[in-house]
Amino acid sequence: MEKLSLANELQSNAYPGRGIVIGKTPDGTKAAIAYFIMGRSENSRNRVFVEDGEGIRTQAFDPSKLSDPSLIIYAPVRVLGNKTIVTNGDQTDTIYELMDKQMTFEQSLRTREFEPDAPNYTPRISGILHIENGEYNYAMSILKSNNGKPDACNRYTFAYSNPVAGEGHFIHTYKCDGNPLPSFEGEPKLVDVPNDMNEFANTVWNSLNEENKVSLFIRYIDIATGKYETKIINKNQ
Repeated sequence: MEKLSLANELQSNAYPGRGIVIGKTPDGTKAAIAYFIMGRSENSRNRVFVEDGEGIRTQAFDPSKLSDPSLIIYAPVRVLGNKTIVTNGDQTDTIYELMDKQMTFEQSLRTREFEPDAPNYTPRISGILHIENGEYNYAMSILKSNNGKPDACNRYTFAYSNPVAGEGHFIHTYKCDGNPLPSFEGEPKLVDVPNDMNEFANTVWNSLNEENKVSLFIRYIDIATGKYETKIINKNQ
């Protein structure tokens, strides 16, 4: 698979929706995560990321303008022991709770499907990172309608053992802008990941469509120690 420029992928797409990047830095020492959200409506754009324990959650920037919290207020990132969960919806909690009961990432997501936001039927995208004793692996998932037909849910899981340094995988909700919004197609895209967390954050944030971008979360986790650094950028301040 050809490695793509993450900046180019984002700059050439006005509305990828919500996106997850997971990978490993070129020096091989850190796991890298990016999660961003975008919005076309006032309700979707009226959000910020805030830290919540070891994870984050979304909250309304202006509570008086919050019209429907059901699909926009959730915890995108939670940490369960040596596992970090990142998703675009409340399936974060499903994965956390069921994995805590010894179910797998894939089994947990079999209890969920795409979002009930007809006619888009937004895919649920999820990722999980496992770091233990200096070993690192991750997996990504997408739950989507069958070409816009809501009576069928297509479930795909992609697992990456011993990730290659300098590489990451990028999955997002929408193929591009449109009405209705077309779902992401194919397997996660192979993209570049830099050593520097701030460089990664700036690349993603500055490449997202200025009108539609809302918030960005970046985390680098030291594979040897499990210690991490986090950066959050919110358009609303």
